[in-house]
Amino acid sequence: MGRENFHRLLEETQQDVLRMGSLVEEAIARAVDALSRSDVGQADDILRFDDYIDDLNVLIETNCLNLLALQQPMASDLRTIAAMLDIIIDLERIGDHACDIAQITKNVSGEPALQPLVDIPQMARKAREMLRESLDAFSQRDASIAHSVPAKDDEVDLLYRSVFKELIEFMAKEPKAINRGSNLILVILYLERIADHATNICERVVYMVEGAPKKLKRSVVDFNAAVRA
Repeated sequence: MGRENFHRLLEETQQDVLRMGSLVEEAIARAVDALSRSDVGQADDILRFDDYIDDLNVLIETNCLNLLALQQPMASDLRTIAAMLDIIIDLERIGDHACDIAQITKNVSGEPALQPLVDIPQMARKAREMLRESLDAFSQRDASIAHSVPAKDDEVDLLYRSVFKELIEFMAKEPKAINRGSNLILVILYLERIADHATNICERVVYMVEGAPKKLKRSVVDFNAAVRA
């Protein structure tokens, strides 16, 4: 593989990473929308669509390994390839969480809604915003964006604690709502994890640009603290 073809494949692979990121962001939005409307058909679509995301993941991984095997990448290119291999792991897991939410929609479709799902879509919007900005940082090779994104995780965690407490209190008063309430707790946990994966992506970008691994700010959800809050 000549250097010209190497850089062409490298650029194409970076575009595929961004495409994969766009697809998983769409999957999150559609999964939460399906949950809010109890749309089982849309939930099924999300579950089927995950195969396409997985195929793209395999393509990107194969191209990255080819880039490593067929050339001796310069240090900056090597960091980019290594970053992409890590980023697609986080993107694939985010896609899995979208599927988890879609499956929950199917599980609770026959049960009455507990309340308008105001805070859960808000959590999803903030997690998607973190994901989008982390991918912008990757696309633009901008470490300053990558450093700023993880601070937004505080907003996601505040919403998590608020919804968690509300659901626990509601289930204590209405035992018949325990199944749906516990499933919604899983939804907010998946959204919180999506925000964590966005932080992971930012760490890969910082390494890619600055050449040194760095742990960025992140918080750990404490279930006991959520109940006490």
